[in-house]
Amino acid sequence: MTSPLPERAARRCHNVINPLHSTHYFSPDLSRELTAVGVSDSRAAYFAVRAAAMGPVGAGVVTAAFFNFHPGLVARHVPAVWETASPQVVLAARARAVDATLRRLLGEETVAAKETAEAAQLALRATEACTRHARPLYAAHADLPVPDEPHLALWHAATLLREHRGDGHLAVLLAADLDPVEALVTHTATGKGMSPKWALGTRGWSREDWDAACGRLRERGLLGADDELTEAGTALRGEIEAETDRLDRAPYEHLGAAGVERLTDLAGALLTRALTAGAFPEGMIGKG
Repeated sequence: MTSPLPERAARRCHNVINPLHSTHYFSPDLSRELTAVGVSDSRAAYFAVRAAAMGPVGAGVVTAAFFNFHPGLVARHVPAVWETASPQVVLAARARAVDATLRRLLGEETVAAKETAEAAQLALRATEACTRHARPLYAAHADLPVPDEPHLALWHAATLLREHRGDGHLAVLLAADLDPVEALVTHTATGKGMSPKWALGTRGWSREDWDAACGRLRERGLLGADDELTEAGTALRGEIEAETDRLDRAPYEHLGAAGVERLTDLAGALLTRALTAGAFPEGMIGKG
């Protein structure tokens, strides 16, 4: 029997696992590989690589599963992107990009290290307790084969854990009666989400959409005149994260306290190397 998890241990583990998955979205390797198969637009590339596991789905499915993108932005690229590159071609290109990205950010010695293989084994063990029902992005990626190489197996497991938590998180946002833009605004206001500039630049919403969402949140008493979260807004975001933790507890409870602590340490060290190597753009996170 595994020992109970310390408070927020699962979230701390997620917070270092999730960015390891996300590194490829900002990588020149992904742009190179997708351009080579005909997908040169960065937004089309993002929709394609994240949705490809679901097959050649339409704009409605991607809008629903991704949640916080403007439907019009999605429709400009989906399903047209599948006429350029099939989901199978996109998945293969993504695998090549992830391999190149991790080797570049972590270094060949780290990629081949026993600690990386250990992290992969722990993360894969955690995914054994993930559930498919009402989790479309997780379920689609869970159907993909586990790569043989440890660094790619770790990335695959990180993807499963990310999408498992993410699918549950969207259910919590709906229960909190937050629409896509309101969710972005309140997350940004915590200082932990994307900055408004990044959110608007990547999610397809206009400044008018953002300002209107701020107005609705003020009417609900969740946002102040200074666009900072009120006490009620802060409490709501806390409740959202706590409920997301609850829906995502199974994989980490399955791994156990010692396994979660070890995975957090190993993945944290890998993330530090990736961050030092410039994995993410400056100014992406925060209120600026």
